[in-house]
Amino acid sequence: MRRRAWLLVLFALFACGKVRPVTEIPDIAVGEPSFFPTIVAHTDAPILGGNLIDILLNGDETFPAMLREIKNARETITFAQYLYQDGVIAREFAAALAERCRAGVKGHILLDSQGARSLPQEITKTMRDAGCKVEFFRRVEAPHVVFIWRLIRYNYRNHRRILVVDGKTGFTGGYGISDAWTGNGRAREHWRDTNVRIEGPLVNHLQAAFAGSWFEATGAVLGGTGYFPSLEPRGNIAAQIVKSSPIGGSFQNYMLFLLSIASAKRSIAITNPYFIPDKKIIDALLAAAHRGVRVTVLVPGKIDVKVTYRASRHNYGRMLQSGIDIYEYQPALLHAKTMIVDGVWATVGSTNMDNRSFALNEELNLAVYDRDFAAKLEATLSEDLRYAKKITYAAWAARPWRERFFELFAFPLQEQL
Repeated sequence: MRRRAWLLVLFALFACGKVRPVTEIPDIAVGEPSFFPTIVAHTDAPILGGNLIDILLNGDETFPAMLREIKNARETITFAQYLYQDGVIAREFAAALAERCRAGVKGHILLDSQGARSLPQEITKTMRDAGCKVEFFRRVEAPHVVFIWRLIRYNYRNHRRILVVDGKTGFTGGYGISDAWTGNGRAREHWRDTNVRIEGPLVNHLQAAFAGSWFEATGAVLGGTGYFPSLEPRGNIAAQIVKSSPIGGSFQNYMLFLLSIASAKRSIAITNPYFIPDKKIIDALLAAAHRGVRVTVLVPGKIDVKVTYRASRHNYGRMLQSGIDIYEYQPALLHAKTMIVDGVWATVGSTNMDNRSFALNEELNLAVYDRDFAAKLEATLSEDLRYAKKITYAAWAARPWRERFFELFAFPLQEQL
């Protein structure tokens, strides 16, 4: 009986969590009047102007900016992080957060219980002893009446990266708090990533995403001017915060990616570490290439999860034959998650292009409607391509039989990757 119960649990873990099939996509183009309201309707995320957004590349630019804001906090710090691993940078963040909490700043730290599973208690104790509130998202406790349901929910992770200081300055992207993210993204063992710093009205929506996750984890409601101040315009960028929560039935980031790809008229540039798109997104990419859109995909040449790499390469054939350019980044593990469409629309965030991000994880992406911002990301991609190997169809078709075998093994698991 016990064995059957565990089989049911395993079946539930691997059976649930899939994006609702999309049968038809509207004929719209990025930049035309109907594009904005269509995206807003299907992402449930308003587009707000008046924002200042800076691109931060790798740990060299990201961590000093984040730590500077933390150390200058006066009222509140809200910090949600999927991956937090012991190391120099992990202890530096813990010390900075603890110092501010001792000074009377209200600190709320929400760590994913899977991504932070190996974090030493010493680090969380440093923050808690200083008065910071530290909680773990969807932790599985000791067996009890609803243990099986909690175990199933454990498959749905909080993959968002959020830091908001005093409700006025925010950060998001794909970074992890780990020494692997330190450096410039060009050296082995130091990951290449892209993140953003935000000021302006949009920060309220970044804070709202944190508040929603904090409420689920603790039941506590965050509010007041220390968390949601009145924010004046700080720049001229229009953007939106798109958050998805599949366990609640929302797949907004999937719709953001799919509609944007289908709306491209000139170019699509994708950088993504876990590139396992479903059939609908692959069809949308192929359709874009067939109508003359230049499609460029940059993925890792090295990855931390081998089965993901194999599942990703399984899909290369049709895309390469359709004229899609695929490159594999060589110097380090590529972890940036960006997309640029027609040189006017771009997104940066936590969402991988796979079923786990689209249908299992809590995710968050910044979508930006600004030519200058898109141009900066395009320049970053061009620089990354200097360190990448272009994949040809002939080379892919001639890959060893062992690779083909592992691709076949990995492909059925792609809904959980």
